[in-house]
Amino acid sequence: MKNALSIFAVAALLCSPAYAQGFAQEAMQENAAPRFELPVACDPSHECSIQKYVDHDPGPDRMDYACGRLSKDGDTGTDFRLRDYPAMERGVAVIAAADGVVRAVRDGMEDVSVREIGGSAIEGREAGNAVGLVHGGGWETQYSHLKKGSVRVKAGDAVQAGDVLGEIGLSGNTEFPHVEFTVRRDGGAVDPFVGLAEFARCEDARAPLWSDAALEKLPYRPVVLLSSGFTSGSASASAARKGEYANFSLNTKAPALVFWADLSGTLQGDREQLTMTAPDGRVLVEADRVLDENNISWFMFAGVKRPGGGWLSGDYRAHYSLMRDGAVLAEKREVVRLPE
Repeated sequence: MKNALSIFAVAALLCSPAYAQGFAQEAMQENAAPRFELPVACDPSHECSIQKYVDHDPGPDRMDYACGRLSKDGDTGTDFRLRDYPAMERGVAVIAAADGVVRAVRDGMEDVSVREIGGSAIEGREAGNAVGLVHGGGWETQYSHLKKGSVRVKAGDAVQAGDVLGEIGLSGNTEFPHVEFTVRRDGGAVDPFVGLAEFARCEDARAPLWSDAALEKLPYRPVVLLSSGFTSGSASASAARKGEYANFSLNTKAPALVFWADLSGTLQGDREQLTMTAPDGRVLVEADRVLDENNISWFMFAGVKRPGGGWLSGDYRAHYSLMRDGAVLAEKREVVRLPE
């Protein structure tokens, strides 16, 4: 997302002159690029994931650093997404990726999807609640879409890598809880997965700015299954992401049994399969579908109405998989029990 924090241009650094001078001199030695740690206090293998990367396609199409399509035309940041709203409500810290000085902050914007309030309500404040850091040598980082009331720093504060800046939120131009991490040098966006290397084709070299420890935790994942489960009627992405199905339990009066899955990164031609079985082994649902378009976000559901004789007691099982070119990229097995 193109989320320049407008107050950055006018915010003054309020730190002491002695510190500022020493910091700038140290950071500019040999004009070295910073090495960035993870900007989030969550495990990218299961608690959060990267939804979108910096766009490297010069035209209207999109291309991420791995030559995939996990980006949006013109995107200049890396989106670290939470699985659902309850995770945001519990609180997930956004942390300084490198030592620096706070250049500017914004807080006070509500955590609400832009789909609900419309773009005009956030015009000029698309980054939402945000923190900007300077690192010397022309390097800056920005942390956008933070949770209302979570910002812990103020302009002029000196921070170290790992210091908490705020929490992941849903403010500004966003449809899901995440933080957009943006790196700039001399005002121009830099992809931390590419660095300052000349990158335009898949065979070009990359020079990542992440530390070795951070990079090890950030393998490229073309598809992520964010969450899945059961409900008793037509499912919606909004309700699932708000955690409304989290405590579902099957009862004898349930009008239907529906499996749902929330994913990111699906492409045209991907194949999804679902099999749902009853406690006696009967197949209740057997679905096989080829997706007909690309989707950064994809939500699916399928189910069966209550049988004429009612639900049997025991375990109902669902097995879902998404495949690309014959390889399984996402898979989940879910079980819900109807007590006797």
